[in-house]
Formats: sequence, structure tokens, C-alpha cells
Amino acid sequence: MHPGILSMEEAILRFGREKRNGCRVVFTNGCFDLLHPGHIQSLEQARALGDALVVGINSDASVRELKGAGRPVLPELERAEILASLECVDAVVIFKELTPREIIAALLPDVLVKGGDWPGDQIVGREEVEAAGGRVVSVPVVAGYSTTAILDKMRAAGTPVRNDS
Repeated sequence: MHPGILSMEEAILRFGREKRNGCRVVFTNGCFDLLHPGHIQSLEQARALGDALVVGINSDASVRELKGAGRPVLPELERAEILASLECVDAVVIFKELTPREIIAALLPDVLVKGGDWPGDQIVGREEVEAAGGRVVSVPVVAGYSTTAILDKMRAAGTPVRNDS
């Protein structure tokens, strides 16, 4: 397993408030089922807001519950390894719940980042982060990129979409 893939406990030990020594920790999350340029740009924008970027990804079971049958295309460990390999990502944590509230409340990042397609009042973890003195930032969604659109295009072209997770 990639060394950048951490359990929640490992992430807290490495990036928790008492371990930061002035380092600004940024957290973002998502399914990241098929990585596309929109994901890369939003991750790079998130990383630019601090000194370390921790990415929470939904487990396979939570992706299925959120996105429906046939998702995720890539299993959680593969998605985590791809993300952990990116230069802008310092750590990846897989969470089993439908939302990352538990990891956000435990980690209390300095900056919580979500895509601009999420209304500010619906950003999970906002209350916890702001109560701890952190801030919440919405980054613009990069137009023209969508995992669902990519999958639809593949299916329309008759390309089998892998789903063996």
C-alpha cells in the first residue's frame, strides 16, 4: 500500500492540531472515482491554500450508496493510491461513512475545501472547522469534466465499464 494512504488515526497523529507546528493543513473530500483534469485542478487549488493537503475519499460502500449501482468503477485502494501519488496530495484517508464529518471533526483542518457546486450551508464539517478558527473555501468547479459524463460517454460508445469491486 502507498505510504500516503493513512488510517484516520494515522492522519490525526501526523496532521492533528498539536502536531502542526505552524503548518497549515487543508482538507478536501470526494469519491474521486475516475480522476480527470477537473479533479487535478481543484486538488492543486486546495493544496495552494496551505502547507499540506489531506484528501478524504468515500469507501466503496459509501460511493455505491451515494452514486448507485455500478459505482465506483475503481476500488477504494486504487483510487487512494492514484490520489496519494499526486504531488499536491500529502495524505489520503478512506472513510466509510456517507460524509467525512467524523474525520473533519477529529482533524480540524485549518482550511476545508469543497467544490463550488456545493452550497456553503451544505458543506459537511463547516461548523466544526469554523468553530475551531479554521475557514471554509469553495473552489470553482472546472467546466467540462464529470465522472458521470465520462462513464455515460463510454457506455454510449459500447465500452464495457469495469465494476468488479
